[in-house]
Amino acid sequence: MDLDLNNDMEKRISDAFCVFDHHGDKFIDVREVGTVLRLLGCVPTEQEVNEVISATESEETSGEVHLTKFLPHVTQLLMERKMEPAPPEKILQAFKILDPENKGYLTKETFGKLMMEEGEPFTQEEMDEMWPVAIDPISGHLPYELYLNQLMVYL
Repeated sequence: MDLDLNNDMEKRISDAFCVFDHHGDKFIDVREVGTVLRLLGCVPTEQEVNEVISATESEETSGEVHLTKFLPHVTQLLMERKMEPAPPEKILQAFKILDPENKGYLTKETFGKLMMEEGEPFTQEEMDEMWPVAIDPISGHLPYELYLNQLMVYL
């Protein structure tokens, strides 16, 4: 079944979805939904990923999402500007709040504790992946303005 894509946004969503459609049947495993959303530039929480799964999971084939349900739902979310990443200015402001002495860095211990215990906690595996990019190998600290600039390359 071919879908009539109405605009560039729907084409982007369909293209991202189809990257994970390994059988070419317009179905993906629900475990790929978060990855598809991130590929589209979204920054969803686990709760938001679960909400998209709940809203789009196939009644006939449990554990799968069909493009015909996914496309209109995610198009609406993107049009409403949901799950967008925080602007760099807001991230920098947050780092500065965590650095009241204005040192320009956070210690690895402080940052690691915050990332693993606050908000939507990171796993140790996620932290291990982040450290080589985030931590200055000489000082052992996280120079947050440099780190934020590195992140901006990927957004």
